[in-house]
Amino acid sequence: MAEPKQAARPQYGLLLLGFLAVIWLYWLLPVAQGLLLLLGVGLGISLFHARFGFSSAFRQLLSVGQGRALQAHMLLLAVTATLFALLFALGQGLGGQPLTGYLAPIGPGLLLGAFLFGVGMQLAGGCASGTLYATGGGSLIGLVALVGFIAGSVLGAWNLEFWTLGPGAVGSLPPISLAERLGLWGALALTLGCVGGLALLAEWIIRKRQPPPLFQPRGPKGWARILRGTWPLWVAALVLAVLNAAVLYVSGRPWGVTYGLTLWGSQAVEALGLAQPAFWGFWNGQSPLELSPLGHPTSLTNLGILLGALLSAAAAGVFGKNPPLAWKTLLAAVIGGLLMGYGARLAYGCNIGAYIGGVASFSLHGWVWLVMALLGTGAGLLLRPWFGLKNPKPTDSVC
Repeated sequence: MAEPKQAARPQYGLLLLGFLAVIWLYWLLPVAQGLLLLLGVGLGISLFHARFGFSSAFRQLLSVGQGRALQAHMLLLAVTATLFALLFALGQGLGGQPLTGYLAPIGPGLLLGAFLFGVGMQLAGGCASGTLYATGGGSLIGLVALVGFIAGSVLGAWNLEFWTLGPGAVGSLPPISLAERLGLWGALALTLGCVGGLALLAEWIIRKRQPPPLFQPRGPKGWARILRGTWPLWVAALVLAVLNAAVLYVSGRPWGVTYGLTLWGSQAVEALGLAQPAFWGFWNGQSPLELSPLGHPTSLTNLGILLGALLSAAAAGVFGKNPPLAWKTLLAAVIGGLLMGYGARLAYGCNIGAYIGGVASFSLHGWVWLVMALLGTGAGLLLRPWFGLKNPKPTDSVC
């Protein structure tokens, strides 16, 4: 969502409602859960102000060779992995709880799921975290994609057993932890070497293809830029890495998105009497309605992202200011959201949990997810024109 050429007046009513909602929810929650909500608010603010995305970064790289956004991903991965390694070495989080990274097997579900996710985020115009902060910022297209994502993740939970995912599944490799094979610091060194190499590769592509510059929206300067303007990508990468590490320390698990959305969707399906998710293998006999939407870390941080983006959009005066949308664009958002949700459920997570969380947890599946998502992005770029969506061109600035 591009900023207006001139800064709009803050939407003070929405700002007040957003602050009151954060304060009320924080007051209702225990200390650790309240901290997770506030961390989610920080994530939403950071994502919104930097327009920090994954779909656009992959699209820019494959379309015109603009790799600056991908380099920001590498900075995010490097700092997150370093902070995770320090926390894993510490061995415990808040209240002495154990810390667990995201490890997952490598099999057909991961390969297909990540590929479908890559296709879906190019049609929807955003990734998992992107649809959340866009929705929080009042974007209609973001809301449509988010609803599609939730529906797709519920479908994925419903027939997850079809893929027989898990360490013992036929055709799947068990989780491969680089930290177990190389030691914690060896895994960190290898990860930093890989992300550094990819950053240099992106730089080589940039210089070889001479892509158009990144679009730089106008906005307030000085201190006002922090609350109302656009942050540099590198600043957002550092902030997001610190917040992700804080989520790991407080909850015992890295930042994730997909499980919380699957929970919301499954609760809605059960409440409406459309199905009984407790009989699905994913829920393993437990009714989603027995779980509080405020009781799981990913659900809390998802809610926090929505509120943080709302606060940011209201402060910038851009909440709900949507351009006219063609029906093809809305259809693409629905299909893209469904593919992302379904793919994320098969692939043990989205761009946040499987990609960032997996790589930073020194799990090989995170790198496999990245490769397959890039392949899916290539397919998505071919499909975008069918829905009237434009791909970046060498003569245009990209965003």
